[in-house]
Amino acid sequence: MVWRKVAEKNTIGDNRGEEFEIDGKKIAIFNHDGYHALDALCVHQDDSIATGKLDDNIIECPSHLWHYNIKTGELQDYLKCVKLQTYPVEERNDGIYIDL
Repeated sequence: MVWRKVAEKNTIGDNRGEEFEIDGKKIAIFNHDGYHALDALCVHQDDSIATGKLDDNIIECPSHLWHYNIKTGELQDYLKCVKLQTYPVEERNDGIYIDL
């Protein structure tokens, strides 16, 4: 795995998410109680979760209201044992980095 800079510091607002494309992969990074990164596409119909409503650690897919935990990637409703891939992410002096 390789650490990659994806954004400048302070570009993802508090309690917000942003989608980034890295090597053809869509990743959502959320700024809530630290930074959290996971696959950006909901497993239901491949819509982005990055712009969904964030309530504590739960992001709601804006298209069909499926809910994922941003720390674990686990789907909170409908199907058991479904989860989005999560990735290590950290804020450094010169930006926000993700380990892919």
